[in-house]
Amino acid sequence: MTHTKPDQEFRAHLAAGRFMIQRSASSGAHVFYPRVAEPGTGRQDLEWVEASGGGEIYALTIVHPRPPEAPYNVAIIALDEGPRLMSRIEDVAPDALKIGQRVISRIADLHGTPNVVFDLA
Repeated sequence: MTHTKPDQEFRAHLAAGRFMIQRSASSGAHVFYPRVAEPGTGRQDLEWVEASGGGEIYALTIVHPRPPEAPYNVAIIALDEGPRLMSRIEDVAPDALKIGQRVISRIADLHGTPNVVFDLA
């Protein structure tokens, strides 16, 4: 019997077009980044559930690489389910972004790998 590591399972869900996060069956608490046990309690009853995709910008920084590369954002998104994750907000000028703005997730191909990115809601 082979066991898939949580990160591998998360990536497989993304490859299938689904943004899934884990939830403890007993506490109902959502967990991200994928892991084998709930942080703080050690409960190992984590199940995969589809994320709503909604959230808000919790923290934000703008990276200014050397020209001719354009500035881009790196954001911590607080998902509606509770966990936070690092990502970026696409298709918007960096100076148009503010902490607290609502965002919605989508899966995008970044350098040949599916990843969760966000758009302004």
